[in-house]
Parts: sequence; structure tokens; C-alpha cells
Amino acid sequence: MNLNFTKMEGCGNDYIYINCFKETIKEPERLSIKLSDRHFGIGGDGIILISPSEKADGRMSIFNMDGSEAKMCGNGIRCVGKYMYDNGIVNKEEITVDTLSGIKTLKLKIKDGKVSSVTVDMGKAELKPALIPVNLPGESIINKETDISGNNVKITCVSMGNPHCVVFYDDLENLEIEKIGPLFEKNSIFPEGVNTEFIKITGENSLTMRVWERGSGETLACGTGACATVVAAAECGYFKKGEDVKVKLLGGELIINYTDERVLMTGPAKKVFDGTVEI
Repeated sequence: MNLNFTKMEGCGNDYIYINCFKETIKEPERLSIKLSDRHFGIGGDGIILISPSEKADGRMSIFNMDGSEAKMCGNGIRCVGKYMYDNGIVNKEEITVDTLSGIKTLKLKIKDGKVSSVTVDMGKAELKPALIPVNLPGESIINKETDISGNNVKITCVSMGNPHCVVFYDDLENLEIEKIGPLFEKNSIFPEGVNTEFIKITGENSLTMRVWERGSGETLACGTGACATVVAAAECGYFKKGEDVKVKLLGGELIINYTDERVLMTGPAKKVFDGTVEI
């Protein structure tokens, strides 16, 4: 069959988007592995299916390049908002999207009749270890020295719908993330794996990060990861809650605002191209 798709990216976090209002996709896990391959497929960090929802304006299903299903994708959900508005599925500037981590509210910024950027209410950050999950004792894991494959590392753990481990690291340019990232992802203290963000505070309200995503490896950006870094930095005393923080990723910049009640993420959403692939 011929499958229509749209390639989109948010800060370089690129996915293959499929309109399941019109298509029925069987075995999306296998399809993601095939299409995400950057040499023999379309190329992307995974596929995202956009389908009807009885509880929201639409539903987002995310599959990583290794075929595993993700509960949430911050950069992906912004692109879902753009896709739904630009393609006439919705005709309003505030919409809801159903995900495995709950219903998220999106505010769309329109320019020349198209969505240029999106602010997403990502909900409340989760700090309780059992709900992240991370198998460590305590009410929260904030800058706690922990053994990671024989190395003592200070970690902060947060869930933004999926698990994150944040590490402060000064020399990001020389970080051997291909070696270090899997040590966190596969560590036994993370029963569901983990996304790991290595961050450096660069200003009063700014930080730089690199990310190793479970199931995908290093990516140019991670929206939920950017949220987790600001939560971690605020909990460690670097930022004040309720203020905008600029997060610089390899693929662009996001603005994150963290309070005890919610985390807001604002950033771009861009269409790369439409296409048809034979499967």
C-alpha cells in the first residue's frame, strides 16, 4: 500500500507523522523501525500517529526508532498541534491532545494562517521515586549521589510523563554520550529505562543540555527532557520557580516555566515535507 506521511521537526527532533483520521496502521512498532532508518527509510526519531479521541481534539501515539512505544514527546506534541490546525482537523487556537501520559492542553501561535509555535501545559512534574520510576529510597531524588555502573554520580530524577535523570556536567562538548548514555538507560535502578539529560547552567535563567533518549540514543532535542532539566535545576536552587528559563539544545531553543502545579513548554513546530511511501 501507499502510505501518506508528513515529516515534521521541533528543534531538530524529527518524526514521521501519519494521519490516522484517514489511515489505519497495523503493527506500528515494525513500521517505525522501517521508516525511521536514515539510510533505508525516510529517516526520523520515530513515527507519531494522529488519530481521533473521544476525550480530546485528537490523540497522539509515539513509537521510537527501535519500535518501543513512548508515553509522551514534548517536541512531537507541538508538531501534532500544528498538523491538526494547518490541515483543518481543528479550527481553534487552544486544543487538547490525548496521550498515554494524559490529556495535554496546547495554545497555538498562528502566523500567516499557519502555526509557528506552540505552548504546551505538560502538567505537574512528578518527583516521587516510585512514580518516575526509580528504585531508590526517599521522598525525592534531588542531586543524590548514586552508583551508576561503578561511578558515583549525583542525579536528579523527574517524570514528565516519562522518566528522566538529570546530571550536571560542565564539559558538554567533550561528553562521551555514546558510552555514558547507555549506562544510565540500562541501569537496574530504572525499571522502565530512562532518558538522561546532561546539563550546564549558562546564565541567570538559561542552561545548555545534551540528551540520551531511551530507545533512540542521542537526539538533537527532547521536549520532556528540557522540562525535566528546569525542574531539576530549580529544585537544586539554580532557578526560581515561575520564571521563564531558556534551554539550549543541539537543535534549537525552548522556553520552560516551572511551578509546583505545572510545567509550560514553548517552542517551534515546523513542517519539513509531505510524502508517500510504499509499504
